Amino acid sequence: MSEPRVPGPLVVVGCVAALSAAVVLTGCESPGPSGPSSPRASSGSSSGTSPLANPDGTRPGLAPLTSDEDRAAARRLIDRVATKGRGPRTGYARDEFGYAWMDTADGVPLARNGCDTRNDLLARDGKRLKYRSGSDCVVIALTLDDPYTGTSVEWRKADASAVQIDHVVPLSYSWQMGAARWTAEKRRRIANDPLNLLPVDGPSNSAKGDAGPASWLPPDRSVRCSYAVRISQVAVAYDMPVTAADKRAMLAQCR
Repeated sequence: MSEPRVPGPLVVVGCVAALSAAVVLTGCESPGPSGPSSPRASSGSSSGTSPLANPDGTRPGLAPLTSDEDRAAARRLIDRVATKGRGPRTGYARDEFGYAWMDTADGVPLARNGCDTRNDLLARDGKRLKYRSGSDCVVIALTLDDPYTGTSVEWRKADASAVQIDHVVPLSYSWQMGAARWTAEKRRRIANDPLNLLPVDGPSNSAKGDAGPASWLPPDRSVRCSYAVRISQVAVAYDMPVTAADKRAMLAQCR
């Protein structure tokens, strides 16, 4: 069982260089929907942060991994993830992971800061934020560089579902891969851990459901290796396996 993770100094997994202007990845075919490929910006830009430079999930977005060095580091990380068959969904309920977007999941960054997890993530990844009158927490409008489609989304709270907070490793998936036997505290952590959370285009998140990467990948092909890395970071942090098919799909993105 993983020990609670607490914020600390940034530790880079593998060797990470500051990414230059990103190019659309080629040679990364795999199962999942085909979608528009789009240019992405470099690490730390408005379009997101390299997951290798963001091991605690506190920095915004999801930038592509374009250098051979970074993609080799990505494969090494994916290789660390154990595999097993997907168990039954019996007994799964969202409430098994605590009430949605709680601010009291100890052991993860941003907890107990007086703002719920959803608004923390909107503030982390959004640009041109607008807050509810009298609040420095409740986001009512933002611009999101969506990591899954490579598009810019103008979001308003009145159309809340247009941007959704994705659990990179879906909670139902984690339940089937061992979380059913975890402590309630550990389940609350993975449900509210910024490492496992990305604000994304709502329709894309709905299409994903609880699928693993063998069945669903971001429409923007350029970010698929980074997506595989984020899944691996969560799996390693929580001692959670993935299916063999999902691991093969993840490695395929980072050739």
